[in-house]
Amino acid sequence: MQQYLFEFLGTMILILMGDGVVANVCLNKTKGQGGGWVVITMAWGFAVMCGVFIAGPISGAHLNPALTLGLAIQGSFEWSKVFGYIVAQILGGIVGGYLVWVFYKDHFNATEDQATKLGCFCTIPAIRNYWRNFVCEVIGTFVLVFTIMAFATQGNTAEVGLGSSGAFPVTMLIMAIGMSLGGTTGYAINPARDLGPRIAHAILPIKGKGSSDWAYSWIPVLGPVVGAVLAAGVFALVF
Repeated sequence: MQQYLFEFLGTMILILMGDGVVANVCLNKTKGQGGGWVVITMAWGFAVMCGVFIAGPISGAHLNPALTLGLAIQGSFEWSKVFGYIVAQILGGIVGGYLVWVFYKDHFNATEDQATKLGCFCTIPAIRNYWRNFVCEVIGTFVLVFTIMAFATQGNTAEVGLGSSGAFPVTMLIMAIGMSLGGTTGYAINPARDLGPRIAHAILPIKGKGSSDWAYSWIPVLGPVVGAVLAAGVFALVF
């Protein structure tokens, strides 16, 4: 239960800070409005770093159902814990999304554009092409999971997960994925990062929020899962 708790806490902080920077950059009348993509991608990297420091010593800091599944397929994580980890991560995503709304509520009220509000919780494709969007999420998650597994192979620590490589290399990895591969879908690469806050958007009384875009929601869930499974398979072959 302690491991599940820390997966919840690490994911909650990850979403609070990650979605928080999107809100800061995109919502009206914030101090950071208009900060741009570089600010968002850098802050997301640091958000992951904070989650890793919190959860790493206890749970290994997966913070991502796709990574948990990939590590289980690889044989580095017990299957008996997979369900509990995934539930904890999604719950952390929901609570993190709720806290972003509490923190920026006045700025949500000051923003009229519905897509901007939704984008502070979950991902939206730059060009809606479901097949291409799906492939982008698969590739982005493959890079994430395969590289994390490679980090662990190099013997950074005895633990397995995001924390296995230490927080700083993973921070750089998240930034690199965002800057290189994030322009099409917003690089969810994590079902809990997208589904949890999307659920929060759906249930919160956000002024003029509009649709939660459930028609797209399967892509940032299924795409990362497929990417993680492929990464685990390829990793087993080459290593």
